[in-house]
Amino acid sequence: MFILVIIFQFLVAIGIFAFLVYSCKYIVNRFKTNSKLNNSKFSDPQEYFPSEELLLLKQVFYLIMIMIFIMLCLYLIFDWDEGFYFIYILDIIVSLYLTINIPKDSLKEKIIIALLIPLSSIVGILFGDSVLAIYDLFHIFGYLYFIKVYYRKFVEYTENNGLGISIILLIGILLVSFLFTLLAENVSPMDSMTMVSNAFTSNSFEASGKNIFGKINSLVLAWSGFILSGVGTATLAASIVNEYVTRQFDELKDLIKKQKEEK
Repeated sequence: MFILVIIFQFLVAIGIFAFLVYSCKYIVNRFKTNSKLNNSKFSDPQEYFPSEELLLLKQVFYLIMIMIFIMLCLYLIFDWDEGFYFIYILDIIVSLYLTINIPKDSLKEKIIIALLIPLSSIVGILFGDSVLAIYDLFHIFGYLYFIKVYYRKFVEYTENNGLGISIILLIGILLVSFLFTLLAENVSPMDSMTMVSNAFTSNSFEASGKNIFGKINSLVLAWSGFILSGVGTATLAASIVNEYVTRQFDELKDLIKKQKEEK
């Protein structure tokens, strides 16, 4: 009977994940083929950010994903309770994103997809704790693989777009601070991430928020403010350069006009 329950939970988890994958693919394809949405200025990132800032954000995206993979691995290895099945939901969302975007041609890629299936997270939400939690050992290998993949993407993107790699020093400092705070303060990864983010973007070192929603809100506000301040700086710099170039061009035009009049 025990084995039948495990098999039942295993099949239910795989079925639900497959349904989520195909549902997300369908929704994404509908958005991509929606001409009104594609032509709308609200869906154009360049309406919100300068082109230089977009390049930087794409560069930072790869490193943030690596941080998320590391945090998920820590949650899967150790038993921290954040409430409301936070780690389960985050694990499912990240696994869905990776599964949708990975090719499915070679045997290696199919094995990686199998490792990405968040069996214990789905079962944990539906049935509570299960023996399938041992599958997390294999699930972690899937995240370790993508840590290597996303770091390689970061390096390639940086080199192809002529960007500096000083950003990796910043993320390195944040990662070391994240791990140090985790051990020194004896807090959960989410608390550590919130504390480090607050300290980096402001003068606070407290884990803002009494529950998981408050902590997520604190992270979003901290990093949104940091990104928007970068956008403001880039916009101001571009405006100054543009004004200077325009003034020089007008002076050169006046000089040419004056020389023609003298002739």
